[in-house]
Amino acid sequence: MRLVILGGGGFRVPLVHKALAADGRVDDLVLHDVDPTRLASIRAVLHGGPRVSVTTDLDEALRGADFVFSAIRVGGLAGRAIDEEVAHAHGVLGQETVGAGGIAYGLRTAPVARDIARRVARLAPQAWVINFTNPAGLITEVMAEHLGSRVIGICDTPVGLCRRVAHALDVTEATFDYAGLNHLGWLQGVQVGGENLLPRLLADADALRSFEEGRLFGVEWLQALGVIPNEYLHYYYDTRDALGDDRGAFLLRQQKRFYAGEVDWETTRLEREATYMKQERDSLEGGGYEHVALKLMRAIADDERATLILNVRNGSTLSILDDSAIVEVPCTVDATGATPLPVSPLPDHAAGLVMSVKAVDRLVMEGTRQAALKAFGLHPLIDSVPTAKNLLDTYARRHPELAYLS
Repeated sequence: MRLVILGGGGFRVPLVHKALAADGRVDDLVLHDVDPTRLASIRAVLHGGPRVSVTTDLDEALRGADFVFSAIRVGGLAGRAIDEEVAHAHGVLGQETVGAGGIAYGLRTAPVARDIARRVARLAPQAWVINFTNPAGLITEVMAEHLGSRVIGICDTPVGLCRRVAHALDVTEATFDYAGLNHLGWLQGVQVGGENLLPRLLADADALRSFEEGRLFGVEWLQALGVIPNEYLHYYYDTRDALGDDRGAFLLRQQKRFYAGEVDWETTRLEREATYMKQERDSLEGGGYEHVALKLMRAIADDERATLILNVRNGSTLSILDDSAIVEVPCTVDATGATPLPVSPLPDHAAGLVMSVKAVDRLVMEGTRQAALKAFGLHPLIDSVPTAKNLLDTYARRHPELAYLS
């Protein structure tokens, strides 16, 4: 089986390679990146496992692919650092997938992702695309314009939430009622033997304090909500406390040392993991992006039925959104792809946020200056239109990729 990783010079590629080596299904791994130096640095770290080739030619990489992992970062970590710096200078949140930073990242990435999707459809129409690229819901929706259901977005955050909740409840087999958008979802039920155990968990303050989201949001707030939010809701519920997030600048400084050959990959990885914020970790307790991707790939390639929380076309799953909207919900997966499972309707407070953020995503996808201004001005975490205009003008000036918005 031939697997192509777009963004193959990315720092986390060795984690994917390690998982592939253990799995054994992929015998031909192609790493593509626009930066040959980064490709060479990552290729030197990989040992054993599938046969590895590297290329900077996208068309060459895609021909004959069975699966494509899209993990690109347009503008690199330097772009992320700029996103955060500009947002903070304007007094708003800078996180790379939420608010101003997420809009800037989406505006840079959407045109590139759209071009990739067109090329996959032309050169490898039989391939399945598994999208890692953030903002994952928005970018998956952009690619679905040309790939339909053959592109599926993944995120390890819902997996981690469900695993921690199951541990707090001391259950091993459960069905999770989870719904929303990527980085904007809520766990509304935990079904075991026909019984919803979530109310039991919410009534137990000690059990809530035993896991990450319980400590992050606090017992009283979770009991008031009646659901368990995805940890990225921290940026909406505790915006004032989250304003100082500048992870991009740290990662840029750290990874420059690795790519310059000053420090080895493993040392850099351990430093990275030791300092990761809870909201942006590599799921250190297991089941990170690479494992979710492999479970998804295995289910499709081997027709091995699985249930996973994925970013897929809505269909009729959430009535508040149209059928083509990409949502993050539990799905059954087999050789035909991913099919959303029924979920509970979102409570009004969650539904309102989902509709608002999805509207912003759609504006980002339009790719015009007018739409971009509306995206900044209408996002719930940006509090004035003049600020929105200043953000747009500054990002367009600072990012070469956004010159089209000037």
